[in-house]
Amino acid sequence: MSYGEEITQELCGESDLKDGEMREFDVQGHTILLVKSNGIFSAVGGKCSHYGAPLSKGVLAGDRVRCPWHGACFNIKTGDIEEYPGLDSLPCFKVIVDNGSVFINTSKKVLENAKRVKAMGKQKQGDRSIVAIIGSGAAALVCAETLRQEGYTGRIVMVTREKHLPYDRTKLSKAMNAKASDIYLRPEDFFSSHDIEVLTEKKVVSINTDEGKIKFKDYSTLMYSQLLIATGSSPRELTCPGSDLQNVLSLRTPEDANAISEMAVGKNVVIIGNSFIGMEVAAFLSDKASCVSVIGRSDFPFQSVLGPKVGEVAMKVKEVILKNGTTLPADVVISGIGTIPAASFLKGSRIAMDTRGAIFVDQFMRTSVPDVFAAGDVVSFPLSIMEGHRANIGHWQMAQHHGRIAALNMLNKQVPVNSVPFFWTFLLGKSIRYAGFGEGYTETEVKGNLEEFKFLVFYIKDDFVVAVSSMNFDPIVAQVAEVMLSGRKIAKKEVL
Repeated sequence: MSYGEEITQELCGESDLKDGEMREFDVQGHTILLVKSNGIFSAVGGKCSHYGAPLSKGVLAGDRVRCPWHGACFNIKTGDIEEYPGLDSLPCFKVIVDNGSVFINTSKKVLENAKRVKAMGKQKQGDRSIVAIIGSGAAALVCAETLRQEGYTGRIVMVTREKHLPYDRTKLSKAMNAKASDIYLRPEDFFSSHDIEVLTEKKVVSINTDEGKIKFKDYSTLMYSQLLIATGSSPRELTCPGSDLQNVLSLRTPEDANAISEMAVGKNVVIIGNSFIGMEVAAFLSDKASCVSVIGRSDFPFQSVLGPKVGEVAMKVKEVILKNGTTLPADVVISGIGTIPAASFLKGSRIAMDTRGAIFVDQFMRTSVPDVFAAGDVVSFPLSIMEGHRANIGHWQMAQHHGRIAALNMLNKQVPVNSVPFFWTFLLGKSIRYAGFGEGYTETEVKGNLEEFKFLVFYIKDDFVVAVSSMNFDPIVAQVAEVMLSGRKIAKKEVL
């Protein structure tokens, strides 16, 4: 029945759903997820706010559901996002159990909004505190939003050397011809509405942590009370004869992506580097360039992370993989030989870094200097699922988690970083998902069929599973991520 804006609809009988079960329903053309947990019914939006995956196909763990595609998690009672990727929460609906039937009660307005921005405060006059955020990526944006969601009333200033508002960097290698404004994570008025300042084209040259001052290339300065460094990573420079030619490009910004997309049409393209960025670029250009050749040091794509067996599968969905030593015609050369933490401006400061240039942070994302935090690709942090082993992980999901944890600890909430790395790659219609931290794995256990592009690979070290990857095997990777997050180790014998 519908009374104006109010909508009440019967979904099912009270006994139709078992405890611990979730089911998808259609309410006036919109997908609703009904969940029964510990005898209590709750209902939230049925599609993940990240890429619209059906949450009914995901994993229910206690009071939250994990997306089967990319691992985002949502509270089933509030709809709030609790793990990334993505920024938005789900709509939450009132559930009524009456006379053995389960009803949903909502309004047309709530029903039509598949995503929900958590309530955010604003800056208050008289609060002189300033949080400065260097960078405009995933960690930076989530930190700024979390601060406002958690009641911070001081000034928030995000500074970036780029000329864009925060954008979805994962799309640069997957949709290289997209306009920058089409991949912005938030519209311009979002920032003004929530009193988040974004200063573009501001290059940081130094930080004086004793004075709490940031100095920019244009000689301007910015004082801060607390600082987040979330500068991400920079492409590793190609150093060989000819690397400075105009047709040798790297991928970092929307302008880079657009330039590569335009220059490659009908041309011979050589990509140096056969890991995730290189292979995604190859996939995007495969039907646009005359020829795409990928050169890598390893025998197979993704070998260092996913291993040779999965890497061999990836070779079947691209043009060609060549070893060094072969002469190739090249109209356009794309360098994708890895990244380094973008923290060179910290040299000489009191902020501790490792030999690779990553910033040391503790479990609360605090650096070696009071009131200075760091997050994302630029940090070396203690990974909880590896008993505090330090890691530098360049994942979109992990960067967002870092940003939230940094914000909470700027507000003295003492919340430690605790997330399972979860990432994905997409090649010509095929998705590979990965969860865990497989560094140093010694063996693999394969389920399914690699030749048929349906497989599950467990990475094993010291007789325990440390990571898992899959193709067309959802939601197993999400399930493993939940088990790892719980602290339980998966023994090798469990997956044989």
